[in-house]
Amino acid sequence: MFKQYRRKQIAELRSVTQKDIDLYKARTDNKNISNASNIYYEDENHNYISISSEDIKAGSPKLGDMIARNPKNHKDQWLVAKEYFNDNFEELI
Repeated sequence: MFKQYRRKQIAELRSVTQKDIDLYKARTDNKNISNASNIYYEDENHNYISISSEDIKAGSPKLGDMIARNPKNHKDQWLVAKEYFNDNFEELI
């Protein structure tokens, strides 16, 4: 059973760039990814970014999406869809 939890630490995120989209497309072009649970692509800094199959079905990665990373392990990165980000995050000033 799912329970509700409030986040208690700061998240580190950056915007998806056109370069991210291009790298993702180069990684997945001409490959059957319809059955994959997650897809990973390598960014320009050699980090592997995970994208869930649900986000892929929704058209991600796209501009407006964000890339999150684990503050304790910067190699652990994943896509956060724009809508989820907008509903759940605000920048610290």
